[in-house]
Amino acid sequence: MAAKAPAARASIPQVQWNAIRPAPVILVSGTEGFLADRAIRLLREILRAEDPSLEVSDLEADGYAPGELITLASPSLFAEPRLIRVVNVEKCTDAFLTETLSYLENPADDTYVVLRHAGGVRGKKLLDALRGGLGGGIEVMCTELKKDSEKLDFAAAEFSDKKRRITAGALRALVSAFSDDLAELASACQQLLADASEEITETTVEKYYSGRVETNAFKVADAAIAGRHGEALVLLRHALSSGADPVPMVAAFAAKLRTMAKLYGARGGSNQLAQQFGLAPWQVDRARRDLQGWSDAGLGASIELLAETDAQVKGAGRDPVFALERMIGVISNRGE
Repeated sequence: MAAKAPAARASIPQVQWNAIRPAPVILVSGTEGFLADRAIRLLREILRAEDPSLEVSDLEADGYAPGELITLASPSLFAEPRLIRVVNVEKCTDAFLTETLSYLENPADDTYVVLRHAGGVRGKKLLDALRGGLGGGIEVMCTELKKDSEKLDFAAAEFSDKKRRITAGALRALVSAFSDDLAELASACQQLLADASEEITETTVEKYYSGRVETNAFKVADAAIAGRHGEALVLLRHALSSGADPVPMVAAFAAKLRTMAKLYGARGGSNQLAQQFGLAPWQVDRARRDLQGWSDAGLGASIELLAETDAQVKGAGRDPVFALERMIGVISNRGE
């Protein structure tokens, strides 16, 4: 049975969130809730553009009462097209499973059922049936955007879709400022599209989001850990001249190096390690990327120097800026 799973999964079209299209049944899968919500809104807009009389209904699969799906899918007096949005399919009741599988045998005309499944094994029989072609549906993939390159592509598409120009530097600054929250990143893009005129540059981004884009301790740490010594020093001096304090600067380095030390030599998937070490999956991915080129000895030496620098910037030393620059030099050379 296991050998048949890949074939079943490939038997219906699988598209990304922004390529969603009408089908009798649309499985919206994946852990990225923001993209899933946007995909479902896009489908509603497509259907409403085709017929403004579209009737929209919502169901919660984890609180499903027998007969709800059939009732909502039944033809109305005026035969309006229907969009039925179902959430929490990953927590669905047995009644929902049974009745949805039965519905897929003969989907109603002019009805579009969206099934939002955020992951997990609950409802596997239903997922296998859908992916095997029952109901004539499609699957919309909404996987989490973990890599910086994926977030850059997402933000770039926000502007290109509206035929607006944004410089590469402005795009990087925007993604850097909102990299931890895709919804915030999308909102920032939409605000710039609505308010900013002509080409969007780094100056434009700084004007709107100076509090988020300004040089901060983590940018300095990122540059140093990646081995970009010169860039890290420039960022450090800019941060200090902007009023940054050396103590939180060292704390930012400590936070990143501690995470790297936890994951050094660790094996397993991102979700597994995140649960093991009390981190978010994206933090695991970032730390693994940061660890490239580092040795155990280099990491240990950097952590020892970090403790020494921490003491110096808190009063044990006479020149905290020199201590910071020395620490950055060693870390940029990966502890050598």
